[in-house]
Amino acid sequence: MGLRIGFLLAVVISMSALGGTGCRKGAGEGTDTIVLAAYTVPKEAYEEQLIPAFRKYWKEKTGRDVVFQASYVASGAQARAIVNGLEADVAALSLEGDVDLVTKAGLIKHDWKSKGPAGGMVTASVVALGVRPGNPKGIEDWEDLTRADVDVVTPDPATSGGAMWNVNAIWGAALRRANGDEAAALELLKRIRARIKALDTSGRESMATFERGVGDVAITYENELLLRARKGRSYDVVLPPATIRIDNPLAVVDTNVDRHGNREVVEAFVEFLWREESQRVFADYGFRPVVAAVAAEVADRFPQPPELFTVGDLGGWAAIREKLYSQDGIWARVNREVAGR
Repeated sequence: MGLRIGFLLAVVISMSALGGTGCRKGAGEGTDTIVLAAYTVPKEAYEEQLIPAFRKYWKEKTGRDVVFQASYVASGAQARAIVNGLEADVAALSLEGDVDLVTKAGLIKHDWKSKGPAGGMVTASVVALGVRPGNPKGIEDWEDLTRADVDVVTPDPATSGGAMWNVNAIWGAALRRANGDEAAALELLKRIRARIKALDTSGRESMATFERGVGDVAITYENELLLRARKGRSYDVVLPPATIRIDNPLAVVDTNVDRHGNREVVEAFVEFLWREESQRVFADYGFRPVVAAVAAEVADRFPQPPELFTVGDLGGWAAIREKLYSQDGIWARVNREVAGR
């Protein structure tokens, strides 16, 4: 029941952001409209830089104005909102599996993974640890998160794509250290789960909880930590030696675009996000660019963890969802055991 309520709330929030209907508001003659459904973390990059830059670009190119109707909620909730009627033209989500959910619903009809320079991905990051200034608890690696004097915050995988990335990072790192021994990996995940003091709906809410003073370490996106540090928040960023590369997908939602008759402007916006100048904006907000030339330009800003791995190293998203996040998957079993149920 709790998950269902959370989902309905996400739909309400999304539709409220779009004028209360989940559909596009009318635009005047000479004006195009794009409905953007994104996960929470890149909100500032879109609102402060990328959307204004695209408006200027489109005006100069076509003489037309662009109205954006954007919503930002946790990735899993956003995907379910689109499937249940949020008429998004563009889905900018946290993980491939959420776009796959929209595709399986018949709303994305093209091969979205063939688009752009990185298989449909628009940004990258890694799972990192945010700690208090000066790292007073000496947090360096995943094992430190199991200590009795360390409290942890992370989002809930039931709603947050970022939370799935976090669990994937722990699971994959533990498998690497244990030479593939799943029993040992399960034990590490269980011990870290026992130290989690807050499971918020989204990565953004989780960081707000951390900034209110809850916990000694926040598991989150590297880019979220870099953005908040840029805005004056006080904490340090720790990259575990073994962590996972995060890839964030972007896709045109064909059924809605065809209904709205705005494919030209929507596809132009998506392509605009893969331009070098847009990728530099993403880098300024803490994301790792997916365009090789820009990634090389900013390489000194983004240290490479020595044991970086990918979703592919864990068998791909289909295998991960079944093993970790199914109804009787590893995460569900760990939750039940830690909660004593």
